Amino acid sequence: MAPRIAYLLTQDRGGPVDVTVRLAAELLSSGSAEVRVFGPKPARDADLLDGHLEAVAVDSKGSLGAARAARAALRAWRPDVVHAQDRRAGLVAAGLERTRGGPAAVVHTYHGVPDDVTEPWFRGTPGTPAPSRYTRAVLAADALVARAVATTVVPSPSMGEFLRSRLRVPAGKVVHVDNAVGLPPSSPPAAPVRHLLFVGLLVERKGLADLVDALARPGAFPAGCDLTVAGDGPERAALERRAAPLGDRVRFLGFRSDVPALLADADALVLPSRMEQQPLVVAEAMAAGKPVLATRCGGVADMLTVPGAASWLAEPGDVDDLAARLRELLADPDPARTGRLLAERARQRFAAPVCARAHLDLYAGLLA
Repeated sequence: MAPRIAYLLTQDRGGPVDVTVRLAAELLSSGSAEVRVFGPKPARDADLLDGHLEAVAVDSKGSLGAARAARAALRAWRPDVVHAQDRRAGLVAAGLERTRGGPAAVVHTYHGVPDDVTEPWFRGTPGTPAPSRYTRAVLAADALVARAVATTVVPSPSMGEFLRSRLRVPAGKVVHVDNAVGLPPSSPPAAPVRHLLFVGLLVERKGLADLVDALARPGAFPAGCDLTVAGDGPERAALERRAAPLGDRVRFLGFRSDVPALLADADALVLPSRMEQQPLVVAEAMAAGKPVLATRCGGVADMLTVPGAASWLAEPGDVDDLAARLRELLADPDPARTGRLLAERARQRFAAPVCARAHLDLYAGLLA
């Protein structure tokens, strides 16, 4: 008998939402589970959940009435497993299996740490300033949720190590499962890289200011090269002013939902983040056969370390290192070779059927 899996979301966009939609859609199409997603209507690809979405809204951690209503809606559907897919959803679902009519198990995916957690502090580098008191309180709550649920899924090995060593979550409660991603067709660059693409929220931790500064270094942005920036956020106006000396070779498009088309037109993805875990856009770029220049943070190096493929990884926040990696990327006479290897690895790790099978095995083990 197919298990009944309830996915709980409290937001309508972002990486956790995209992953949940892909995972739920794959389970539904394969017929391997009964699935219902509880949460707001996703901003992207909501049609994949037609007939399997129940609207619930928990707008803040303090919305106690909304949290009770969400828990009641989950119990009414009588799932075998409730899988919370964002931080607030984890708070709502924790302990639900111990209530009357609750599921047999609650699972929580821990997608990322709060915004002011730096990569050195995340790594446990001695002498690194700690994040704010509020963030430390959030992390303490995260640790409590991880101890309360049956299993916490982490999308990168580095996040699992952080939970075990820094938040003291028992090792047996942490499982690494890659994110499910919609993978575009592979179209490796036909010539040396000249057209760069950045995709992401325009906030400080995404490191776009570092990239703009690196492009201004000698030899890092030669004639004939350009950068397209897809994304919006509070830093956009300041970043546009910072990039103004580079002229029309840096284009800001704002928020875009057609990332696969943008990847098809680009030669390479550049993601200069100061903190990441397992960015969906890196998996998408890999699948598209595009070389990726990124920073050595979170689980990014794990994603891009592929035998035979060239690697362009800079230290987070190091503009000179980023400029050096740009020069190497632009000088590669055959970036298509790396692109093909990355595309093959992406289909082995991040394809929705692969990730759905891993989740089903996890659920089966819990229900057994």
